[in-house]
Amino acid sequence: MADPTTAPKRAAELKETRLHFLEDIAKELEGEVVFPVCFDVSVRISTVMRSATASMQKIALEVQKDPLISAKLLKMANSVAFNRSGNPCKDVATALTRLGVQTARSVALACAMEQVRRADGVSPFDDFFEMMWIHSLRTAAYARVFAQHLTRCNPDTAMLAGLVHDLGAFFLLDRAAHYQELVERPTTVEYLVAQWHDSIGESVLAALELPEEIIEAVHEHDLPRPPVEQLRTLSDVIYVANIFAGGVSEMSHLDVPMLDQPAELADPYFLQHREEAEALAAELLSLW
Repeated sequence: MADPTTAPKRAAELKETRLHFLEDIAKELEGEVVFPVCFDVSVRISTVMRSATASMQKIALEVQKDPLISAKLLKMANSVAFNRSGNPCKDVATALTRLGVQTARSVALACAMEQVRRADGVSPFDDFFEMMWIHSLRTAAYARVFAQHLTRCNPDTAMLAGLVHDLGAFFLLDRAAHYQELVERPTTVEYLVAQWHDSIGESVLAALELPEEIIEAVHEHDLPRPPVEQLRTLSDVIYVANIFAGGVSEMSHLDVPMLDQPAELADPYFLQHREEAEALAAELLSLW
């Protein structure tokens, strides 16, 4: 028999704890969002990158204040996916020029997300964090490849959108670690994340001042749609990339009708680029 103190709660049984948790989140999002400390550098770097007068050298100086981000940028710039010429980058400014500002921003945010994942306070949700982290990197890879070959969307922007499309889940998991009753019920937290990470994620992305194009693209990315036969918008790219990266399991937790197998997964239009996307996903995962 299941232990009643740790058994997962759903629906009405979860109501009191869920409402208390979500009310606290809502109050926080109404004011100035307080991110985990590891987001501080990412926010500063993003602020410099948004400046119309910031030179690549100025951005590089800000990036170099964080050794981890600098190391990741150099490693990515010298990876097979981004170094077609085989000429190694030896400094951050050169790496930034090669990768572009949006990809560099992706790296900064990815470093912050990874540090949240590794924080001691979220240890009860390690497995869930790991799954979401891998899914985010794989979605970013598919989004970049699909955007590059099948749309006029900027591949770097698509990659960033793919990386942060589930940022609300990371935010919720970080906050859930402060609620003992939720810590004791990780399955309940998975249910809460599935139901609320989308709307909360939009608020978090807005607080980080990401472009509206990206915020719109990740809106309701887990809600099943009529089959997408051609990618016309960044939203289409993220939706299909999410499916190919394993997002069907997230969709199955929603209280909506679910297709057994999304048609996109068998569509040659997308499948022709699967090998390249998987190779990029493997490369991104190796960077972390």
